[in-house]
Amino acid sequence: MKTLRLSVDPAHIETDAAQAAIAQAAQILRSGGLVALPTETVYGLGANALDHAAVARIFAAKQRPSWDPIIVHVAGPVHNNPMLEPLLAKCPPVVYELMEAFWPGPLTLLLPRSAAVPDIVTAGRPLVGIRMPAHPVAFEVIRQAGVPVAAPSANVFSHISPTTAAHVLEDLDGKIDAIIDAGPTRHGVESTVLDPTQSPMMIYRPGAVTAQQIREIAGPVVYFEEGMMPLAAAPEALPSPGVGLRHYAPRARLILVEGTLDELPARLADAAGRHAKDRLGVMLPAELAPTRFEPPLRQAAEFAWGHWNAPEELAERLYAGLRALDAGGCTVILCPIPEGEGVGVAIRDRLRKAARSAQD
Repeated sequence: MKTLRLSVDPAHIETDAAQAAIAQAAQILRSGGLVALPTETVYGLGANALDHAAVARIFAAKQRPSWDPIIVHVAGPVHNNPMLEPLLAKCPPVVYELMEAFWPGPLTLLLPRSAAVPDIVTAGRPLVGIRMPAHPVAFEVIRQAGVPVAAPSANVFSHISPTTAAHVLEDLDGKIDAIIDAGPTRHGVESTVLDPTQSPMMIYRPGAVTAQQIREIAGPVVYFEEGMMPLAAAPEALPSPGVGLRHYAPRARLILVEGTLDELPARLADAAGRHAKDRLGVMLPAELAPTRFEPPLRQAAEFAWGHWNAPEELAERLYAGLRALDAGGCTVILCPIPEGEGVGVAIRDRLRKAARSAQD
């Protein structure tokens, strides 16, 4: 299969060329094909969520296990949405308050599904994850397709999620029908996954929409912790996409380094000394000048990650940095781990899963 590459400037989707590309992508989705779409979080691999065979192609292309459910994306108005309403059974009122506050945007809601949702999408679970993307290209493709679009991240299962079209093609070129290249994504980490049907509400995957933002709109919310599940729980028993899984992993071994900004130079140097025989890479905060370091850290490949006190910037560049150091042939990547506040919670979640994956 030859993967068709369509380019769209998200700032000018009204042009004839952009509309032609969007219409072509929408037609591929309607006909059962796979299209990689830019969203505000990461690139997603889309298929018609109501077409069992099309969704099965997602699993095959990604080498994704069948027990891992897929998030469904919709477009259109938040209220009385003809694409959304047929997917849902009865929902509590707080669901619509959350939609009003955060949609379109990076919040996935786990909601009671209707019989219209194929079992393959939810892996047989009673809840389906649904969100409305804010990226203008993804939104318009889904709107024109006229069908809900199942779309996990557009990468091989458990690998680093893609934030550019080039990342998608590294993993999936020749395995999918098309990709829309609309430049790098904005948030850089996947959506927040929230179950609003529980009391208190449960965040299963942290993302760009923070717990504090959710509390301000809808009341008490807590984070899922792996200790809430039995150690021997089978994957198919997990309550949400991404829970307890090993994800986001580079090929290199990922070593996480805790510490304040002042402590990081010494701690990075100590970690580098323990891996002096490896080809080292380092995710380097902007405030840490490489000239401060001694060998072997000074000889490490560096990725200019972003400012330490700007977690949104760190999140946006996280996956690009891990991929860049991987591509440079690093066998060990040293990565400082930011504080767990705001979007920092999501960064820590991704890094811990990636490091566990690389080490096990």
